[in-house]
Amino acid sequence: MATAQARTDPSAAGSNGAVLCERVTVRFTTERGTVTALENIDLTIPRGSFLTLLGPSGCGKSTLLRVMADLIEPSSGRLSVLGDVPATARLNREIGFVFQDAALLPWRTVLENVTLPLEVGGGKALPGARSPHELLGLVGLTGWEQAYPHELSGGMRQRVAIARALVSGPRLLLMDEPFGALDEITRDRLNEELLQVWESTGTTIVFVTHSIYEAAFLGQSVLLLAARPGRVRELVPVTLPTPRRLAMRETPEFVALAGHLRRVLETC
Repeated sequence: MATAQARTDPSAAGSNGAVLCERVTVRFTTERGTVTALENIDLTIPRGSFLTLLGPSGCGKSTLLRVMADLIEPSSGRLSVLGDVPATARLNREIGFVFQDAALLPWRTVLENVTLPLEVGGGKALPGARSPHELLGLVGLTGWEQAYPHELSGGMRQRVAIARALVSGPRLLLMDEPFGALDEITRDRLNEELLQVWESTGTTIVFVTHSIYEAAFLGQSVLLLAARPGRVRELVPVTLPTPRRLAMRETPEFVALAGHLRRVLETC
């Protein structure tokens, strides 16, 4: 398994890199003093890739996602998103975000929830963006366009949230434990469906999870973060064949990968 190494050539972000972090550090000031949430993060995420983030609670996984989304500003270091500063990517609507809570508006239908970003953005989507109806078909919700959130299961609400995050045609999709509150069967089904969405759209995905099996199954690579302060522990490539099916979690290769991830986590 390979240890994490940054590619610090700035041109990498503009050509092949969706995200480039160079010694990114985030500190917060609290009543008890200064807390370092992330320290010297070096990382390049290739365009079109699927990266999963794994680590103990408090290691800064969600903080790193929010830095990429321009929701938190780094205290030091350099961050490039899609070849520019995160604020530019955000203003250009090139970043989508899916949270653990689907946060759908209860008075709007499924279709109206998906179209909300277009309404806020003046109806504009990036070139190549799929229509709301196409996206609902992609996430398996054809026929549910006029339903309201209270009529949907938890998994269906998350499918709506994914379609909503993709409706503007973002180049980067950030997902913060989107399936963490779901039952295991629903979560497994959504894992397979998310891989199909990724393969269909070509969107770069960065996915935070606490599940070793989810991280190994979804990611082309798994970034393990150590805590206090949050820092890169290891970047593990995933060489499992594609397309991936849940049955492969029973193979010796998957079991070996999950075992390695668990052993690294135990040292974080």
